[in-house]
Amino acid sequence: MRHGVKVKKLGRTASHREALLNSLATSLFKHKRIRTTTAKAKEARKYIDALITKARKNDLHSKRQIMSVIHDREVVKELFGEIIPKIGERPGGYTRVVKLGNRMGDAAEISILELVDYNDIANAKAEEHKEKKEAKSKAKKEKETEEVEDAKVVSESEDKK
Repeated sequence: MRHGVKVKKLGRTASHREALLNSLATSLFKHKRIRTTTAKAKEARKYIDALITKARKNDLHSKRQIMSVIHDREVVKELFGEIIPKIGERPGGYTRVVKLGNRMGDAAEISILELVDYNDIANAKAEEHKEKKEAKSKAKKEKETEEVEDAKVVSESEDKK
């Protein structure tokens, strides 16, 4: 029986699981949005929310505790300098898990783990990508219409002969 067991093992040893969660936290703070399996995302969400709550104190002790988990100094500076002022007012729930579907190779359920107030960065990138895609498709349609008009002109001149 597993009474009171709250951690998912994710098929790893304790040290491997800790390293995985540390690297997921580092990647999330660096990129504001990561794509991973749903099980890892749900486990990392608990871990990351606890880190952000700890970082909200913003004293030397909490900085050292965060540095023991995240080994990239630039990411820690970004966490305390940019992320905490932006989402520190929230009472909790700093991350969001959005399910995407299943992965092609092994049918594992894939999700996006993102910081809640940083979806505008991702939306701006998506909007930019959408504009490029629309411009490309518009250029392609114009090229097709030119080819169709040229083809009509050729067929009309052949009919007149």
